[in-house]
Amino acid sequence: MEKKRIQIFDTTLRDGEQVPGCKLNTKEKVRIAKQLEALGVDVIEAGFPTSSPGDYKSVQEICKSISKPIICALSRAIEKDIEIAGNALKDAKMARIHTGIGTSDCHIRYKFNSTPEKIIEKAKLSVQYAKKFVEDVEFYAEDAGRTNNEFLAKVCETVIKYGATVINIPDTTGYCLPEEYGRKIRFLKENVKGIHKIILSTHCHNDLGLATANSLSGIMNGAQQVECTINGIGERAGNTSLEEIVMIIRQNSHLNLFTNIKTKLISETSYLVSECTGMKVQANKAIVGVNAFSHSSGIHQDGIIKKRETYEIINPEDVGIDQSSIILTARSGRAALAYRYKKLGYSLNKNSLDLVYSIFLSYADRKKEIADKELKIILEKANIKKKRMLHNSGRINVV
Repeated sequence: MEKKRIQIFDTTLRDGEQVPGCKLNTKEKVRIAKQLEALGVDVIEAGFPTSSPGDYKSVQEICKSISKPIICALSRAIEKDIEIAGNALKDAKMARIHTGIGTSDCHIRYKFNSTPEKIIEKAKLSVQYAKKFVEDVEFYAEDAGRTNNEFLAKVCETVIKYGATVINIPDTTGYCLPEEYGRKIRFLKENVKGIHKIILSTHCHNDLGLATANSLSGIMNGAQQVECTINGIGERAGNTSLEEIVMIIRQNSHLNLFTNIKTKLISETSYLVSECTGMKVQANKAIVGVNAFSHSSGIHQDGIIKKRETYEIINPEDVGIDQSSIILTARSGRAALAYRYKKLGYSLNKNSLDLVYSIFLSYADRKKEIADKELKIILEKANIKKKRMLHNSGRINVV
């Protein structure tokens, strides 16, 4: 079976930047956009131009600096928003306007004080107007996760009829369970007239920790594009993590899916986004956290030293990390200690290792982690004991 390509729509510079305290200036946005281009993303959502003059300028500058990915600008279903987005995108080699409106009962009643009929009309008019500026128009049905499927299908049919090229089905509040979100995508694929003409996109939030799982369920049920962010940053608990969804696809060949992401640039890109945004990556974050390829348990360390695949399903080199890390703690065993000493140029025989290990444990019980400088101190202590023991028995040997 031929593999299907999943397009990667990166919204780090738009949805990702909406995190409190995460403000990027134009220079930083352009720098990240160039890195995303090198990474191989298909679409860069550069910003929300109507939100501020600074964001408008950033979108303009990104359009001038980027040549390969589609550059996308967000707007509400308001003519002024759409016009500003269209103007900001004038210098893009390939431009897309991303416009839309809330479709759930909650949004229709309380956010817009409107009716389903009026929402469909606004959806239609927004796509029609956006087509005056660009050919590629993506429509988002905000809060689609909580939208009745039959009504959502009507909205989709309408915007397809009036020229939408991509339809985004956001789980805006992170409400859906993976099976539920997958069924929603499958329902649209099977019940919306003209759905084969457009790209169906996922956009999942992580309020319940299910963003990546929901996105995966979406593409397994027919979505062709995933909207995501580097390090999973975004509103509230964040968005689908680009590195997670990309590596899930890469590592599970039976899915018959692929992306154009150059995975060896993932770690570098993660670091850049963290540096520019000031948003630290949690240590246990999948793929890019500092502990993702680190091992401190003796059992795990012994397995990794013997064969990496015993405890790692991803080769760290595949995401731009030189090698796995063996972290020495009180839970580490002799194999890990010998391994680390070998890295420092010391080869210990069994008797020497036993002696050094007993000293190591006394250090490790007092500290979270034993560094190289402390390993050398431990070796010096062992040498002192060695001399004394040599005098008594002549049997201890440090090589």
